[in-house]
Amino acid sequence: MYDVLVIGTGPAGCMAAKKSADAGYDVLLVDKMDLPREKSCSGILIQKSVQMVEAEFGKIPEMTFSHPQINRGIILTNEDGKTFRFESEGYNIWRNLFDHYLALKAEEAGVELRTARAISCREKEDRVTVNFKDWEEEAQVVIACDGARSTIKKNNMVTSNNTNPIITYQTFCRGNVDLEADFFHAFLNPELSQYDAWFNVKDEYIIMGVGVQDPSLMKTYHSRFLSFLKTNHNARIDSIVKEEVGIIHHITPEFQVDLGKGRVFFAGDAANLLNLLGEGISSALASGYLAAHAIKSSDNPKGMLNTYKKSMEKDIAYMIRQWKFLGGISTRFRCFLD
Repeated sequence: MYDVLVIGTGPAGCMAAKKSADAGYDVLLVDKMDLPREKSCSGILIQKSVQMVEAEFGKIPEMTFSHPQINRGIILTNEDGKTFRFESEGYNIWRNLFDHYLALKAEEAGVELRTARAISCREKEDRVTVNFKDWEEEAQVVIACDGARSTIKKNNMVTSNNTNPIITYQTFCRGNVDLEADFFHAFLNPELSQYDAWFNVKDEYIIMGVGVQDPSLMKTYHSRFLSFLKTNHNARIDSIVKEEVGIIHHITPEFQVDLGKGRVFFAGDAANLLNLLGEGISSALASGYLAAHAIKSSDNPKGMLNTYKKSMEKDIAYMIRQWKFLGGISTRFRCFLD
């Protein structure tokens, strides 16, 4: 039986696994896909993320970076066409390489790393049994970091699941757009998406994406966004190299966060944590760190979970402030001020 079983090798899972191993626990870290695996994400590390990673994992290696290496911040255009420029330097990384690096560092710390699809779990008095396709494992505590559509939530009904997520669709293209390449650009015009539309640059690729609630409309909105970029920012597309579809949590004015129940904790997207317009790496790292810290704070699950919830209050308040700020500059997100 493991002390801690962590599901998902994203930033939340790798942080939770490594910190648990650092504390002397016997840790199993599983992911449903072989690493390095693709992850649909803008791959922007804000300063908070950089500081947490370098404090716990060491200096981020060059091989994880894309060009331009430095992201200077976000330029947001609201539905009225007003532009807001927020400058704050961060890193521009490839998520597949970055997550693989974190997982290998966790393995170096003593974590057992395995490819396996966790299907469900059931809690007993003194342990949790996690069911995989052909076998099962037991652990005293499970930390589920398996994304916005957490399989553990869905199959166990441990707590409420996000039933109405945002579907993200983005294309990697070769070409040019007359927008600053070292900024992440977000557009809130409802004609362009059902959530937001975005543009950023990675290496030789220009990336254009949209967020929708109706998956059948993702290519329609993406086509509108491309036409908008052609008309307003001289977009010239030579070829489309790759398409990506992803899922993020749909933040609502209730700001519902699910940190777990009993011996099963949730972190990152699985906990419904998401900052302004989809930035989730920093909250994933923080929640993974604090979940691991809570486990060593008490001898009983109730004490562990209470510590985790208490320690997460600051990060949850930060998340809420960000969305309320967006509500102050965007009529589309005005509901966050109610």
